[in-house]
Amino acid sequence: MDNAKKARAVGLNHVALEVGDIGEALAFYRRLFDFELRGKSATSAFIDLGDQFLAVQKGRTQPADDGRHFGLVVDDKDAVHKALAEAGIEPLPGPFLDFRDPWGNRIEIVSYQNVQFTKATNVLRGMGLTHLSKNETAIQELNEKGMAPN
Repeated sequence: MDNAKKARAVGLNHVALEVGDIGEALAFYRRLFDFELRGKSATSAFIDLGDQFLAVQKGRTQPADDGRHFGLVVDDKDAVHKALAEAGIEPLPGPFLDFRDPWGNRIEIVSYQNVQFTKATNVLRGMGLTHLSKNETAIQELNEKGMAPN
């Protein structure tokens, strides 16, 4: 049996998406989301998510994602659904709000109130999102782990 101490995974700093063009990617995502840029170059851009970020980088060559995706937590899932409709983007079939960007990256939209993922109070304050809260199911899940918000 291996007795070596292993590092514990504690979270995600960022997710990187490959796109065809940085300017086009930023224009696409601005149609759907309100965000600030952390930084930008000719080959990459960094969308600020408070204490995390979403990186977009030039160079997508693989086919569109099928099952592979990531869940992007938002403050207003209904607003994303509306923005997708206004942009003429059809959500993917299934029980979740999933869509693909023009380069085939699959994104699932998740409401902050419904998930265990929790931003620290100081991060929410810095993002101007102190009004966000969790629903009862998420609070119960957090309680079971000793992580419920105050």
